Amino acid sequence: MKYLSAAILFGFAVSALASDSLPAPPKAGKVAIMRLDDVKPGMKGVAWTVFEGARPEAVPIEIIGRLKDQWGPKQDILVAKMLGKAIRTNVAAGMSGSPVYIDGKLVGAVALRLSVFSPDAICGITPIEEMLEINDIDASRPEESRSPAKLVAAGSGAGQNPGGLVGQLVAAGASAGLPIESQSMVPIESPLLFSGFSQSTLAQFGPLLRELGIAAVEVGGAGADLKGSQPAPGWEHSLNPGEAVAGVLVDGDKSITGLGTVTYNDGKRVLAFGHPFFNLGPIDMPMAKGEVLMTLASSYQPSKLANATEIVGALHQDRHSGIEGQLGATSPMIPVEMKVRALDDKGQPEREKDFHFHIFVHQKWTPYLMMLTLYSSLSELNEFADEATYRLSGNVEMSGNQRIALSTMQASGEMPMPAPMLLAGWFGDKFSRLYLNNVATPEVKRVNITVELLPERRVAAIENAWAERTEVEAGDRVAVKVFLRPYRGEPLERDLTVRIPEALPKGDHRILLSDADTLNRMQSIAGMMNRFIDVSQTVSLLNQERSNNKLYVSLVESAPTAYDNDKTLPALPGSILNVMQASRGANRPLVTSPETATEQAALPFDYVVTGSYSLRIHVK
Repeated sequence: MKYLSAAILFGFAVSALASDSLPAPPKAGKVAIMRLDDVKPGMKGVAWTVFEGARPEAVPIEIIGRLKDQWGPKQDILVAKMLGKAIRTNVAAGMSGSPVYIDGKLVGAVALRLSVFSPDAICGITPIEEMLEINDIDASRPEESRSPAKLVAAGSGAGQNPGGLVGQLVAAGASAGLPIESQSMVPIESPLLFSGFSQSTLAQFGPLLRELGIAAVEVGGAGADLKGSQPAPGWEHSLNPGEAVAGVLVDGDKSITGLGTVTYNDGKRVLAFGHPFFNLGPIDMPMAKGEVLMTLASSYQPSKLANATEIVGALHQDRHSGIEGQLGATSPMIPVEMKVRALDDKGQPEREKDFHFHIFVHQKWTPYLMMLTLYSSLSELNEFADEATYRLSGNVEMSGNQRIALSTMQASGEMPMPAPMLLAGWFGDKFSRLYLNNVATPEVKRVNITVELLPERRVAAIENAWAERTEVEAGDRVAVKVFLRPYRGEPLERDLTVRIPEALPKGDHRILLSDADTLNRMQSIAGMMNRFIDVSQTVSLLNQERSNNKLYVSLVESAPTAYDNDKTLPALPGSILNVMQASRGANRPLVTSPETATEQAALPFDYVVTGSYSLRIHVK
């Protein structure tokens, strides 16, 4: 027993001695650089990365050689073998940016790995010389950016009309099973960590993320400590080389963060990843510290499970050789307040949830993040069901006292797409139209919406209509009855009176009873065809759109209507229309309709109203 105790004490002493002999993790500050041309095969060094917690660990590394033109012409990388713990974990997602030192000099960042199912931890190293050039790049935007809108452009144009975001999501799901092109060295995935999102949400949006080369990881509490975009106290001493760093897309009750490793920190400027995050070019994204829960070992898809902890600065560049950020800087985010309420059969609230989060501001990403967070919030209700109807109301507050009013209802129809996804797509498309104008970048101050879940499918189609007489005179009032067929139950009928305007010319005309889409269609097309509509005009167009829970009554006459920016010009004489068309440039088309519909009334329904019906009248 005495000898056993002595052996244990000796073991502790050896462990302590070994621990004392380990090199200390690197600190922020100036560091000597080893140029790419000075690195030779067989050289041994050390990489620093976090396997668990927040403290980086040393990983022995051996240089195998130099791979020519990996990033492009005259953009070489180093190929190396990682040893130590990396033999078990392999080159894991989240190791992107792990700094590599040889003889105390910084060589570059671990940024690539050898395809999949590799028995060896083979990595590619982006030279630090490439990464140090990031801050010198201008404000141009790379062509090969990774954003959902890029997939839209490559597809059939689904994103160019209302419902386009949902259409692109469906297209991504249809192609998710296609084989991935085989490559030897591929960029290490920067795992996108989702917190507060249901598994069903990740299943719905996963195909689109996979097409973008993004590994979605569900974690808990990933954004619990993130407080908007203000740097936390002590940011001056954060993000040392080898520590985990995260770019923040969403924070609050829900969070989405992209994880990597810090390569370089001179005390103010931070370089990380060694490859692009989304390759967006100049960005303004919150930058946070990270804490690794564990590193999942796998020969197929090893990955770090981690939490983003505190905002400490902002990312300003996202380029092919890495990301660049500044400690202490702030980035604007859009505060979103969302109330989701389940109603009973009598229309009284049964359950209610409030969500508060912030959204990353970006022309291509903001609409999809709005869509994703809304869908996730709806899917968390126990009453989430196919037969339900969702009623949304709210507003988007913008700079200059501008405001967009939001109002719609969505219910599942004959299409397999569930109502929450249709609603989320409608919501995201509003922001897509707002952000995709070419004149100026919108400044959204906050978003506030309420979604109420009704426990039945409330859809009513316009089925028939009747007018007391078809021969009328200008100035007359005509009684009209309209019939709607709901999804279930007895037909709905409404009585109304249509006044025939004094100025309506003699001849044949129509009383049109229609849904919102029928009246919105031409104006929406006109708005999307004109690339020079500014933010104010876009806001005006969005506010002019009719709500789909109303039945609209219009008088239609055979006179052309022109749509000019956010203006509707009804009943134009042919001579004026010809002059307007002749004065327009080829890149600013004038959209016209052969008829003019003058809205007379809007009848509210607690249903999604669909279809249309025309009554012919003759003005004597």
